[in-house]
Amino acid sequence: MTDTLHILIVDDDEVDRLVIQRHLSKGNLETVVTEAKDAATARELISDGKFDCIFLDYRLPDANGIALIRQLRNLGCRIPIIALTGQGDEQIAVDLMKAGASDYLTKSRLSTDILTRLIRNAIKVYRAEQRIQLAQEQLHRTNALLRQQNQELEDQRRQIEQQNLQLLEANRLKSEFLATVTHELRTPLNAIMGFSQILQNQSKGMLNEFQLNMVNRVFANGENLLALVDDILDMSTIEARRLTLVPNSFDLKELVSVTLEELAPLAERKNLDVQLAINLDNTTVYNDEYRLRQVLVNLISNAIKFTDQGFVRVEVHDPAPNSIEITVQDTGIGIQPEHLSHIFKPFRQGDQTSKRRHSGTGLGLAIAHSLVSMMEGFITVDSQVGKGTKFSVRITRDILNPPNSGSSRELHSISSSNAMHHNHKAHNQDRTASVKNRGCSPS
Repeated sequence: MTDTLHILIVDDDEVDRLVIQRHLSKGNLETVVTEAKDAATARELISDGKFDCIFLDYRLPDANGIALIRQLRNLGCRIPIIALTGQGDEQIAVDLMKAGASDYLTKSRLSTDILTRLIRNAIKVYRAEQRIQLAQEQLHRTNALLRQQNQELEDQRRQIEQQNLQLLEANRLKSEFLATVTHELRTPLNAIMGFSQILQNQSKGMLNEFQLNMVNRVFANGENLLALVDDILDMSTIEARRLTLVPNSFDLKELVSVTLEELAPLAERKNLDVQLAINLDNTTVYNDEYRLRQVLVNLISNAIKFTDQGFVRVEVHDPAPNSIEITVQDTGIGIQPEHLSHIFKPFRQGDQTSKRRHSGTGLGLAIAHSLVSMMEGFITVDSQVGKGTKFSVRITRDILNPPNSGSSRELHSISSSNAMHHNHKAHNQDRTASVKNRGCSPS
């Protein structure tokens, strides 16, 4: 303790004050001493100055030492007070300590060593108490700030929760609206396509070449619009959690072969090589045949659409006893790496620019991804720009707990119709091809 200490001596006896000062000067402490003869002077000095320690005589002309100590403590004074008594009365010592004295000493035992030790101990305790008090005050402030921040976070959490509920409700209403609108659109579209087919099937000579071309255009565009409507309906039912899985036992080899055969005309128009490799010990699968067909149609038709030369290859194998993996690989344009992270999100496509070559809503892969997840599986993609893309679908061979199983099969008629559009489209392109050969070009 090398800093200068400010000491206040409160004693009406000048000799006693001098004795204390002499002992202090002999000690190895740097001190500045201030004297007071009575309690009134002491209170004034304490209120105006800052002291490190106070020596207080028990008996003062205008106050009792015990009363003065109690008064100072009540006013918030925490400076160490060493009480001095003229006699060794233990009861007085106890009362002094109870009133708030830091220590006490009888004047008959005054010495340099004792005074130095008392000052050191008292100031050491005082400064430790100050540090504790500062730490407690800081802790109180920190706790108050934390309580305020917690309250703000709780308010924000409730606000976010309310906004989420509102968004969920808005999304539900949107999905219901889309489902209603798409249902309403299907009726006139079915009529348009039905009458177009009737005209297409008329006996030769009933329509001239130009009229047949126009009918083919009506049918082709109606088919495209109906496929779009069905995609939106599927997506809305998935988002509304109303789409059901209805598993059945089927031959996977036959399903893949027939689906690829129906889509093959699309590849033939582009002179693409269509390859199929099936390596299964057991071709029987218990899952949702309709939904798996829909996934295959989306992936294979995408592969054909984005491939201008080379091949489209479909492989099927069973990597585990209760697992089936189907891969669809092409040598098409590939997908930019920055687009892979959102390739399965609704309404997103690899090329988002206004100059993109291939049309579409960007719902096909999102629907496929959702359906595969419902079939207790997952779908991954690996792609290199300019070299091609490979989609891998892994599903459970025998699904145990299909989501919402046991529900009506009503929704399957929609998805089955949607998947068949690609087959109808391929068939229709056979018709339009004959028209092209006669010099016309339907849109």
